[in-house]
Amino acid sequence: MKKLAIAFSLAASPAFAATGPFFSLFNTNFVVLIAFLLFVGVLIYVGVPKLLGNALDKRAEGIKAELNEARALREEAQALLASYERKQQEVAGQSERIVEHAKAEAAAAAELAKEELKKSIARRLAAAGEQITSAEASAVKEVRDQAIQVAVAAAGEVIAAKMTAAGGNKLIDEAIATVEDKLH
Repeated sequence: MKKLAIAFSLAASPAFAATGPFFSLFNTNFVVLIAFLLFVGVLIYVGVPKLLGNALDKRAEGIKAELNEARALREEAQALLASYERKQQEVAGQSERIVEHAKAEAAAAAELAKEELKKSIARRLAAAGEQITSAEASAVKEVRDQAIQVAVAAAGEVIAAKMTAAGGNKLIDEAIATVEDKLH
């Protein structure tokens, strides 16, 4: 403390030499210097530097704790990011497998649909062939029936033109005899 007072007095004395003796109570600079030194002395006596030091130490510890917490959070965030990146890669791989599986299933379904279409076409062709065969048989039957009707009509006309009453009676008697023979 004395060293501080001497340093202040030596530093200030040449600047204040013109105002009169420095170590006088009439010199306001000297009085202000003494008041300042007393104020600093009271602050030191009360322990303000220790309080300031402790406050700064607490603040430094708080900052250090915040830095440690920030480092821990950063490490946790990096671990979480790495975890999400791994999960993203897993999901990407899984989605690729799902797409490949879906493509394979679609190809298999397309092949199955082609086979079913071929079978359906074959069934329809067979049904159409049967219908054509049935239509041909029906047409042939109709033609035969028509031919029979025409032949019967033509035969009836020929027989009616060439047959006489005696010939018709003779045919009737023969038909009755044939029926009697078959019934007995």
